[in-house]
Amino acid sequence: MGNANGELDNELVQAHAHVWNHVFISSSMSLKCAIDLGIPDVIQNHGKPMTITELVAALPMLNSTKAWAWFQNDDRTPFETAHGKNLWDYCSQDPQLNDLFNESQACDSRLITSFLVDKCKGVFEGLNSLVDVGGGIGIVAKAIADGSKNLKYVGGDMFKEFPTADAILLKRCKEAISSRDNVGGKVIITEMVLREDDDQVFKSSETKLFVDMEMLVLVNGKERLEEEWKKLFLAAGFSYYKITPIVGLKSLIEVYP
Repeated sequence: MGNANGELDNELVQAHAHVWNHVFISSSMSLKCAIDLGIPDVIQNHGKPMTITELVAALPMLNSTKAWAWFQNDDRTPFETAHGKNLWDYCSQDPQLNDLFNESQACDSRLITSFLVDKCKGVFEGLNSLVDVGGGIGIVAKAIADGSKNLKYVGGDMFKEFPTADAILLKRCKEAISSRDNVGGKVIITEMVLREDDDQVFKSSETKLFVDMEMLVLVNGKERLEEEWKKLFLAAGFSYYKITPIVGLKSLIEVYP
């Protein structure tokens, strides 16, 4: 039974990475972009091979696209330039899009949480309290609580204040956790970590780079190499961290004061 479960787990991991690879596959995106820009017609009309410089010069529409306008204004993201508001405000004013966004996050959380709870139980040992900051509709928190009634939902602005606890999930906030010598206080993050060996395992290096670009376009964020995570943790005053790949493209990061 153990081997069967192990094989099933491995299939789920591979499937998760496979789906992400196709969601962010570069060939289809690049082809659509080339067609939208009229590149095939420009090359055909030119009648002979073109240099990149010649091609760019023959595409005056580049100068009028909303993405190009982003470089010329003070908007934080290309999304804001295109829609006049940030992603969160846009979702809050469109109930259907907001539901789709929440469900997409919940679907990813369900798979990740199944591995987090079943395969990484030691992460939660010794903790008397845990806060899932920005936990969406509560998929992860419910799974960790495992049916117990010891679960509370707290509203508010997570950028201003949230409850203190032995451990903080998905939030890099040193002030809200106890010290490493006291009940093992820590921050628990499930996120991508860019690695050079991804292509050898899940063929996902290119996918992660596209996710990195998506973070830039939508929320002015980024995906990070381990060295970049380390720099972020040390700058925030943390002293130690541990990274464990858990499922597909995601890793479990434990960070200590």
